[in-house]
Formats: sequence, structure tokens, C-alpha cells
Amino acid sequence: METQTLLALPIVLALEPVAGEPPARMTLNRDEAAELAQLVAADLHSLVPQVDTARLALAGALFDQVELLRPGFPVWATLDELARRVPRGHLENVVAFGTHDGHMPTQPLEPSPIHADGPMRLLPLNLLAPAELAEALSDQLEIQLVGRGEAGPLTADWLMRTLGIRLEHVRYLSRNDLLALTCVQYEHVNLAALWVLLEAALLTPNRDESVLSARGLALHYTQGSVLAQSPAQWLAAQTGDNAGRAHAFAGIVFELRQYAALLDAHQLPLQLQTSTPQAAEAEAGYLLETLAAVEPDYDPPALFAHEAAGLGVVAITVAQRGDGGRARALAHGYPLQPQALGPLLARLADRYGIAGELHALGRIVLDDHGQLGAPATPLH
Repeated sequence: METQTLLALPIVLALEPVAGEPPARMTLNRDEAAELAQLVAADLHSLVPQVDTARLALAGALFDQVELLRPGFPVWATLDELARRVPRGHLENVVAFGTHDGHMPTQPLEPSPIHADGPMRLLPLNLLAPAELAEALSDQLEIQLVGRGEAGPLTADWLMRTLGIRLEHVRYLSRNDLLALTCVQYEHVNLAALWVLLEAALLTPNRDESVLSARGLALHYTQGSVLAQSPAQWLAAQTGDNAGRAHAFAGIVFELRQYAALLDAHQLPLQLQTSTPQAAEAEAGYLLETLAAVEPDYDPPALFAHEAAGLGVVAITVAQRGDGGRARALAHGYPLQPQALGPLLARLADRYGIAGELHALGRIVLDDHGQLGAPATPLH
């Protein structure tokens, strides 16, 4: 049983392999993790001697930063929980968790192969420090790691031999350092607005945050989810001729796909923001908005695919024709991943009781008002 309050100070050991040489495996077994933990403890002691007042906990697993930077920081939270179960004083105040029979002790500590090709691999660490010493130790870690946080040569050599790779750099980072690094990376690829949303979800999850993307799409973080403005609604506010509007619409869907992919990697749900919650649906890989109910006096609904060069199908419009062949839009769906097109079509076919036949338009079709629509005459 603990006799004092311990606060967790999260850090990482960041590995940067030589380009094109990713590690052949993402985890260490128990003995390897314990051996590495002793090396890490020696490194940290040389950088910040005060770490001797804390318990070091190490997870023998290599993660991508998107896996570590998720709401609630589940990897660090799990490492913290496991470490607190080990009585203080065991294993010379260093505790490590590795694989047994090929598996980590709990699922959150299992790296995903989906993110295995990133340029940097991160091994999570926690320092459990007495509450009265935690603030001073945290301050020292922030100062020393950013200035001289390179891992010792014994640690770097051990990692290269054990993982069978060459490493350009091996260094320690605080979690704040990792947050700052990720911020710079997203800003560099014109995704600064996404970082603002992610930072809110990570650090101030109970506070709402609103941003505009680089192309002007409104996004809002609230209650653990990101609400995105409908691309069709965004289009309605644009000006210019239909050719320019169609090109801009393709660009906004491309940007939304970027956001969707990264938000999914960080496990932050994405939904459409509509006038009524019932008008929007968010499933794996697509977003769907309902505009109007089926009109019994019109033709049966049909599915139309808006397409753009390099992007494929950017939107699906469900429309039905009335007098004079004029099309009336009932819903718009946005496939955000290629594999989501099939499920989206199946969802629409089931909802409207129609065959899943998709009319490919070969372009983005706008109506007389410059809105996303469907051809006024039947396609043959």
C-alpha cells in the first residue's frame, strides 16, 4: 500500500531510426524491458539527479505520437495504473512492463501496426514522484530534457542491438515537448487549426473551441467530439462562377479528409454540425446529412456521385425529380475514406428503399443557385 501521494510525470524516449529502416518489432519482452529500464534510470539520474526520489515506470513498446496523444492519454494512464500496483521499493524502484507470450499486459500498451511506419518511435515512461517534490522535479525535467536530453551511449547501443536497427537520434522528451513538436509538425503542413482542436481535447477537454481551417471550413470541439461544418453548407456561402465553386468544393472535401484521418488516428470523433442533430450521421469513414424528406409525388430517389480529379467520389447526392425533371436534393454523403463508399451506398439504399445503383457524374454538379445538386434530366 502507498503511504504517500504520488504524481505521475509523463516522458518519452524518442527513437529516430535511419530513414527507410523501421524497427522489425514494436515491443520488448519482460526481460528486455527490465534491462532497458535500468539503462534509462541511469540516463535520467545523470540528467536530473532528483529522479531518485521518484519511481520510474517503463512500457517496453514503441508507439507513434498519434497513439500517445489521445484524449485522456490512455497509454500513460495505463502505465501509471500498472506501476501503482507494484509496491514501492521493489525492483530498486524501477518497474518495467514487457510482453509475455507475445502480448503486452494490457491492450492500451499494444502498439498498432497501422502506425508502424512513422519516422519516430516513442517509448512511454512515467516518473511517479511524491506530491511535495513533483513540481520541482517536473520543472527540472522540462529544463534539462529539452537542453541535453540525448540518451546515453549505452542506451542507444542497447536499442540498436536489440531492435536490429540504426538510429539517427535517441533522446528523452517531456510530454510537453512532444505536444510542442506535434504542434509544429501540424502547423508546417497547414493544419494549425486541427492542432488547436486536438490541444483542447487533450489539455482542456471540458472547454469548447472553435476554429476555421486553412480553406475556411468551420470546426468546433465540444464534449469530446469535433463538429465540422457541412461542405454543402460551406459551398452555399461561396461566390463566383460554378466552375470555381466546384473546384473550391473539391478542395474543401480534400481538407476534410485530411482532418478526418488525423482525428481518427488521435481517436477524436468527427461529426457533422447541422441545424438539428437528427439530420447528421457519422459512421466509420463517412459523414451523412439529411436535407429533406421524400416527396411522394416525385420520382423515386436516385444516387448521384460527384467526382473530382485525383479525389474520386467526393460526395453522393440523393435526389428525386419532380415536374420538368428538376432535381430535389434529399441528402448528401461524404466518403472520407475509399473503403467507406460501399457502406455509404448500402446505408442510403436501405434508408430510401432503392437499389444501390450509383450514377457517376464525372464532375461536381451544381444547380442554378450554385448548390450541390443533380442533373435536371435523366442520365442514360
